[in-house]
Amino acid sequence: MHNDTIVALATPSGSGAIAVIRLSGNDAITIASKCFKSVSNKDLNKQATHTIHLGHVIDNNRTIDEVLVSVFKDPNSYTGENVVEISCHGSSYIQQEIIQLFLREGCRMATAGEFTLRAFLNGKLDLSQAEAVADLISSDNEASHQIAMQQMRGGFSSEIAKLREELLNFASLIELELDFAEEDVEFADRTQFKALIERINFVLKRLIDSFAVGNVIKNGIPVAIVGEPNVGKSTLLNALLNEDRAIVSEIAGTTRDTIEDEISIGGIGFRFIDTAGIRETEDVVESIGIKKTFEKIEQAQVVMFLVSSAQLAVDKEAIKTITIEIEKVKNKFPQKQLLVILNKIDQITDSELADIRTALHSKATQVIPISAKTGFGVEQLTNKLLNLINTGALRNNETIVTNSRHYDALLKAFEEVQKVQYGLETDLSGDLLAIDIRQALYHFGEITGEITNDDLLGNIFANFCIGK
Repeated sequence: MHNDTIVALATPSGSGAIAVIRLSGNDAITIASKCFKSVSNKDLNKQATHTIHLGHVIDNNRTIDEVLVSVFKDPNSYTGENVVEISCHGSSYIQQEIIQLFLREGCRMATAGEFTLRAFLNGKLDLSQAEAVADLISSDNEASHQIAMQQMRGGFSSEIAKLREELLNFASLIELELDFAEEDVEFADRTQFKALIERINFVLKRLIDSFAVGNVIKNGIPVAIVGEPNVGKSTLLNALLNEDRAIVSEIAGTTRDTIEDEISIGGIGFRFIDTAGIRETEDVVESIGIKKTFEKIEQAQVVMFLVSSAQLAVDKEAIKTITIEIEKVKNKFPQKQLLVILNKIDQITDSELADIRTALHSKATQVIPISAKTGFGVEQLTNKLLNLINTGALRNNETIVTNSRHYDALLKAFEEVQKVQYGLETDLSGDLLAIDIRQALYHFGEITGEITNDDLLGNIFANFCIGK
């Protein structure tokens, strides 16, 4: 634990209207008071916590800037230490002048995530809440923001802490039995213990299963747009993004490389990948693009196979070719969600559309008619994409796991709890039960930070931004 006073820019670097410089440590208020002259001659050291003061930052007799200084006294601050936040004008020159002044006065530059690390070490946040701070900063859609907020408020950690406390109570009784082993007494009610283990198993399995949804919500759902050249993949991407992101032309093979962009649909982030058209070609550059297409399909969770209905209406034999291509994708990537999109329906009749849909229906799980050019059917397509993602837990405000470290610890805890359950069913001796219970408790503690080490903390907080 560091007891010195740290300083860092808490707002993004570069010029702006306002910048915030944060100090934290036992001497934060004392150091700030040396460089601050209040317009009403107030002494910062004598001011109450959670107050704001107008004045100037002074370096000897030189005025650097007019500022607002916010004072937070320990333990009622973000870090649990004395904290001062200086709101200055957003000039890069002013920011650096103020920071350099405080460094000369005895502050040290904060490392990545050090303010939040101090909050954790001082008991203001547990480890999962601290990690949620970084997730909240990086959230770029409604769903990821909602999950991060719930975790930062302690929704996940409180659920884990409750399970750990109940398991710890029974572990204490089991350990007590070992002290009286010669008297053959039972302090832990095995029936209640079995019920607790079953409930813990149920909760752990739900949390583990939620990671599949949480991970894609946090990182965005990758969707590959594939198909033959000139079927309208780039036009569809532009329609989904509502901007001219991809080059569109009548020339087959215009898209030589993959193009990616993200949008939020219903609060969920989707990452659309426009790929090169799949066809036999001798063009070396286009061949590389097609190879990349299959790589992107491998990375995607949803595959949208785009078909030109206008082409199929005039070339009945092309339907056979398309169904073969669809089968190839389904067989090569059976675990992927596949949507077949019939594009350019504005160029065919209703009866032609019905015939094409009938021909393709047996080869595809979902067939959706659209016109990317006019926008018809695009809303239906986005609704279908949302339906593919299980957002029930999100709507019900249930705990969703998004952190791979938490997921790994939950898996290990689940494995140990199952061992405990097996031990209870087979009347395993108390000393052996105690070993598995201790291991389960250890993995629960890893999540909230009750059990940790310097390497783990270093890895977690190294991913934070400076000043948080």
